[in-house]
Amino acid sequence: MRRTGLRGAGASVAGVPVDVDVLPPPPVGPPAGVAEAPRAPAPPVATRWRVPGRLLRGRSQEPAWSRPAVVGLLLGTAVLYLWGLGASGWANAYYSAAAQAATQSWKAFLFGSFDSGNAITVDKSPLFLWAMGLSARIFGVNAWAILVPQALEGVATVGVLYLAVRRWFGPAAGLMAGAVVAITPVAALMFRFNNPDAALVLLLTLGAYAAVRAIEAGGTRWVVLTGVCVGLGFLAKMLQAFLVVPGFGLAFLVAAPGPLRVRVRQLALAGAALVASAGWWVALVTLWPASSRPYIGGSQDNSLANLIFGYNGFGRLTGNEAGSVGGGPVNTAGRWGATGLTRMFNDLFGGQISWLLPAALILGAALLVSTWRAPRTDRTRAAALVWGGWLVVTGLALSLGQGIIHEYYTVALAPPMGALIGIGAVHLWHRRELLAARAALAGAVAVTAWWASVLLSRTPDWHPALAPLVVAGGLAAAIGLLLPPAGHPWPLTTAAAVLGLVVAVAGPAASSWATAATPHSGAIPLAGPTVAGAGFRLPGGGAAPFGPGGAGGPGGQASPGGQAPFSLPFPNGGGAGGFAGRGPGGAGGLGTILRASEPDADLVATLADGAEGYRWAAATISANRAAGYQLATGDPVMAIGGFNGTDPSPTLAEFQRYVAAGDIHWFIGEARTFGRAGSDGSDVSRWVAENFPARTVGGATVYDLTSTAGGGV
Repeated sequence: MRRTGLRGAGASVAGVPVDVDVLPPPPVGPPAGVAEAPRAPAPPVATRWRVPGRLLRGRSQEPAWSRPAVVGLLLGTAVLYLWGLGASGWANAYYSAAAQAATQSWKAFLFGSFDSGNAITVDKSPLFLWAMGLSARIFGVNAWAILVPQALEGVATVGVLYLAVRRWFGPAAGLMAGAVVAITPVAALMFRFNNPDAALVLLLTLGAYAAVRAIEAGGTRWVVLTGVCVGLGFLAKMLQAFLVVPGFGLAFLVAAPGPLRVRVRQLALAGAALVASAGWWVALVTLWPASSRPYIGGSQDNSLANLIFGYNGFGRLTGNEAGSVGGGPVNTAGRWGATGLTRMFNDLFGGQISWLLPAALILGAALLVSTWRAPRTDRTRAAALVWGGWLVVTGLALSLGQGIIHEYYTVALAPPMGALIGIGAVHLWHRRELLAARAALAGAVAVTAWWASVLLSRTPDWHPALAPLVVAGGLAAAIGLLLPPAGHPWPLTTAAAVLGLVVAVAGPAASSWATAATPHSGAIPLAGPTVAGAGFRLPGGGAAPFGPGGAGGPGGQASPGGQAPFSLPFPNGGGAGGFAGRGPGGAGGLGTILRASEPDADLVATLADGAEGYRWAAATISANRAAGYQLATGDPVMAIGGFNGTDPSPTLAEFQRYVAAGDIHWFIGEARTFGRAGSDGSDVSRWVAENFPARTVGGATVYDLTSTAGGGV
């Protein structure tokens, strides 16, 4: 049908999105040469409806409730993610220190250096740090300036997801999708934290929106933009961003309009855009002389290729991650916890992401089944491929990966999970005259209620009355949804649907609220209430119990007296002493690997005195120890060995040259790290202890590397 006139706003017939062509009113007035008569009122515009069609973006045809509802959703999300944000302090001090460095050195900003002296980078590509660095440059280095960008990225993720889902399936589906993300516990955790995942999820959601637009119009511009967004996601967290590519590519290849050869060519252009948007930084770092840039943290040979494809790449799947915690190849599965198809539902991961995951899988499968015989360009099936491909491929990678997979990585599943729930619920609701549609809806509600009761049973002392209420409400809602709409009053059917929604969100919403109300710090934070047996998995098996705040107990605090809840064996016979452990003054006692040191005032004053005359105010082994000193003093601190203390940088010879040149003032000793016997960090510690006099300041053992008593220089 040929379209003429002005395009109207998105509307729906029986809830199905339609396109509206608004025809101009017929001309009013006398023919030429005839005196004008008094004008009659113009007749109302005529409309022409096409079903199904694209949901148009005008305002006049949208339900009156939609705009206030989406504003309320975004405001509620902002409150959840911003309220009391400063209580988490530096959160992940490792990345906060890098953001601080970015405010002091543009080279550190560009490379993602841990310190402004540019000794070593963080173990990720730096895009996620740039928002924090710019914010801290503008507002000063403080907790709010560093954490607010992630909260705003979370609000933006919810808004972009709403737009992507609403475009084809209406505002109700978009609101459900956005609300699911907002109340997913791991999302409430990571959008209030400064790990790379917040930026990654926003960029991938933007990529999904661009993919929807590309499939809709078959336009090269939008599919290229999809590639750009995914490429920028790579600059936030490297190869994890590419897990969405199969779903996006397959959906475009199957459902976009135009001949197959054109679609293939457009996908090739999108691939080129992806490579260009990710590769410019890789090329810059690779071509930059290694002698004038920081060492690539997380690599074992100062190369990005080793970091991309090893420590942050295929090593996460195979477990062969040289330089990681424990290092070296792995010959047995489950080194970092049990792997398998049910991993997202176990004690470690379940409460983080899986509250609504069964419903998403059920509804996603229902979308594919119901559109099995639909035309190639059917948008419901295309949406199932976009969002389902993202969910399934990422979920399988996280479930089967034998390398370092932390629970908070699952935040990448929240947007596709929300989209499938919103789209699936609306799609089946409009087809509820069919028994299969009612059964799928009822099944999703019943399974969600049952699974919520299982998750709640893992924390029996936390809201014990919630589980029976969820089960009873879920059963009632499922029965109501199974009833055929004919012959039953409309309020009964609607009440069942509303009850089902309340039952579905009760558990994750309560867990998200508990997450937002708890300060979090350290390298491995957890959402929700503490689950017995959940926590960091030791290389030899067994769990180290962490509280919601990360290592060490509730709020991520260390155990009384600074002692850690567990001790790790090391190849060199030493002990970790505990990830959360802190000796007096935050140094000198138990080393830290997942949490920052907390130096007292005397140690801070000592390190800061005269620091402006040195490239590094101090040096110590492992980045989290260094982070506490750097953030407390505001001066660069060299992190020997990078995050784990296992990176071969600097070597003993390089460190000796820095000392001889007067670049480092203090060395802070007595760190217990994951360094291997004979590693560069151990050699440096031994050389310093043998050649410079030790003194104790604020409970820490420090060495003045400028002392004339030092016999090694």
